[in-house]
Amino acid sequence: MLPEGLRAFGWREEILSMAKKKLIGEILIEKEGLKEEQLRECLELQKQDGRRIGEILLEKGYVTEAAFLEALSIQNGIPYLERIDEEIVDKELLRQVPLPFAKKNKMIPLYADDGIVTVAVADPLNIQPLDDIALLLHRDVEMVLTREENIIDAINLYYHHVERAAEKVVEEMKEEERERGEVYNIAEEETEDLMDVAEKAPIIKLVNTMIFQAVKERASDIHIEATEKELKVRFRVDGVLYSRLTPPKQYQAAIVSRVKIMAKLNIAERRLPQDGKIAIRVAGKDVDIRVSVIPTIMGERIVLRLLDRASILIDLEDLGMHADALEKVAKLIRLSHGIILVTGPTGSGKTTTLYAALSKINSEAMNIITIEDPVEYQLPGIAQIQVKPKIDLNFANGLRSILRHDPDIIMVGEIRDYETAEMATHASLTGHLVFSTLHTNDAPGAVTRLVDMGVEPYLVSSSVVAIMAQRLVRVVCPECKEPYKPDDRALAEIGLSRDKLANGVAYRSRGCPHCIGTGFRGRRGIFELLIMDGAVRKLVLSRADSNTIKETAIQRGMRTLRSDGALTVGQGLTTIEEVMRVTQEDIF
Repeated sequence: MLPEGLRAFGWREEILSMAKKKLIGEILIEKEGLKEEQLRECLELQKQDGRRIGEILLEKGYVTEAAFLEALSIQNGIPYLERIDEEIVDKELLRQVPLPFAKKNKMIPLYADDGIVTVAVADPLNIQPLDDIALLLHRDVEMVLTREENIIDAINLYYHHVERAAEKVVEEMKEEERERGEVYNIAEEETEDLMDVAEKAPIIKLVNTMIFQAVKERASDIHIEATEKELKVRFRVDGVLYSRLTPPKQYQAAIVSRVKIMAKLNIAERRLPQDGKIAIRVAGKDVDIRVSVIPTIMGERIVLRLLDRASILIDLEDLGMHADALEKVAKLIRLSHGIILVTGPTGSGKTTTLYAALSKINSEAMNIITIEDPVEYQLPGIAQIQVKPKIDLNFANGLRSILRHDPDIIMVGEIRDYETAEMATHASLTGHLVFSTLHTNDAPGAVTRLVDMGVEPYLVSSSVVAIMAQRLVRVVCPECKEPYKPDDRALAEIGLSRDKLANGVAYRSRGCPHCIGTGFRGRRGIFELLIMDGAVRKLVLSRADSNTIKETAIQRGMRTLRSDGALTVGQGLTTIEEVMRVTQEDIF
């Protein structure tokens, strides 16, 4: 029986007999929508340069790699694997097939059944490496087809299980020290010696493994903290810190120096904070790492912010907004002028939301310019400016220059002071749509924050069109979640009636390997959207406090953060405790 995720094409006798009579081009025309003229064009090219027909079809974009492999599977009677899940990969087999061999030949052994090893390949004509695997394993082999990308990802991810984890690397380093009768004591060593130690293989291996493990666990940050007797390494996963490793204190200087070398920082400077960047490829992903080093009384402390280039560029529809809010936001971001503010604490996903909005409306007809601190990700077709305080390029000065470049839409990373707020207001009133962020607890609080900065209430009421507060809640792990009936008190705390629960139950998780024992996997947003309608504008003009504005907005249909979170609980996507955790300000 084929494992889940394995789809066989052409196993029926009639299909197999048909496949023997058909060429790959005929199958692609019949099954995948390839046009006859496209096939003829590629066949002519094949006569000229002798390349494989599949390579030419893929180069021309006439078929996808998956479609071509499915056609190959029909033609040759070989199963097609849509994805490679961890549960079908036998780690013992990986130990017997060298990693360089698997990478070079783009194939990976999966599992053994009745003495036959199944190997995932992207090229069924590359037979020699299969024979080599058979010799290595002393078993017969058979192949399944899958995309090359699937194989590369699987090699990067699953070979890690047979490599040494960070904890094992530390244990091996200790064992080597005991055997040699020496211990790294480098707190007072000179710069040259420190460089030598930082380049020693065990330290390099430890830091690399630490980063690899963090990426695999979907961590957004790695914290390397010095205590009196040891180091503490913690990963932030889905917004929460988890302890992962406690290397001995004597490795502190070596680890710090290794990270500094990777980030091209000054390893001799231990008294001042330093910031740097590392660009690496881990588990098939391009990852940018922002490095921050600060001195403490226990030694230097490091935080590495892991930025997966693909993770932040998501669609507006995937942020987690409910349908009614999404419809309103989709209309707001297409206005010709005004200010749209996104508010929330650091790490609440404000930049992701703004990037999603800009990507949604970006087109050849639009001139979009941003000024950010820092520029987290490059957006195709959008001019992005990095704030540089050392040369006096701040938000206000940058915004002033942007206005001379005839923009349609402007994004200001953050409104921090009166000058920036004034420039943003001026830009919106002169026919530009401005996106920006503020650090406030809720949407109504952004109005009073602008007034407190010195912006006149009549300017706030005439320029700001909408304010959206947001938080991120962790999503219940789909693999280990279980239903339960919450008590009335818990439901009352988040303002959720029992009839709003899907099937009358809420969900919580026990924790499993899929979610690394946390009970959660991934995050989604909860939102509070304040539309600046006539009633709210009148309150702003009268300098009403944020509570009065909030009460009026709720009466006019605004959902608070907690109410929006309650809807998410009702859909079975998160827990009551999680919503309470991220909306604590609503208690007071």
